[in-house]
Amino acid sequence: MSDQEAALAQAGRLVGELFPQALGAVLAGSAAQGRSTPTSDLDIGVLLPDPAGSGREVIRHEGRLAELFLNSVGELPKFFDWDRARRRATVVFVYAQGVTLTDPYGHVARTRQLAEEVVAQGPPALTAEQWRHGRYVLTCYFDDLVDTPRTSRHEQLVIADHVVREAAGLVTAHHGAWTGIGKWLPRRLVAADPDLGTALLDGYQAVAERADPTPLTVAVRELLDLIGGPLREGYSHRWQAYEASGT
Repeated sequence: MSDQEAALAQAGRLVGELFPQALGAVLAGSAAQGRSTPTSDLDIGVLLPDPAGSGREVIRHEGRLAELFLNSVGELPKFFDWDRARRRATVVFVYAQGVTLTDPYGHVARTRQLAEEVVAQGPPALTAEQWRHGRYVLTCYFDDLVDTPRTSRHEQLVIADHVVREAAGLVTAHHGAWTGIGKWLPRRLVAADPDLGTALLDGYQAVAERADPTPLTVAVRELLDLIGGPLREGYSHRWQAYEASGT
């Protein structure tokens, strides 16, 4: 039995044992694609009849970690709107790319169709204010990266990390592409822009391995020029959350 077949079998047992009321379920992630590592968990989407059980849970089943994405069928359209607004669409991709474990009533098939439509639609475009904020924040990190001496390695590494995270969000937004976190950040960054994405990641590696910020600063300059240039003086932002609280 292949690793993929073993993962599908175990995920099926988990759903049958813990969610006998399930209206459908899918296995997603590396396990579903046959790319598991020894520490890979099982990413399982479960459709439930009652929204009271909705949420995200991590459990251990038969010695293996499993991350459960629990949703009621009725809440999915609204939930997918929320998930899309985050520009990562984590649960949307679970159903768009997952392998069906059980689908007795056709709910998984309908959910997959909706998820594929959301994926094809792409993330929402950034507002003008979000673009200005992103440019300003990236400019601040860029300036810090340039000014930080190579001898301040801890500071340099942390700044470079923030640079790549902020840059990835702006590159993917520029191309109308999905962003990601963790291992999905480099994957989606390079998918959105192979040349600039690779330059940013190679630049980060140069900081990590050689304390050399030059390649990363060159890549960030290219990105900033692409989205309107650096933003320093003239930027402003109101404390909306503070004002709304009345404190």
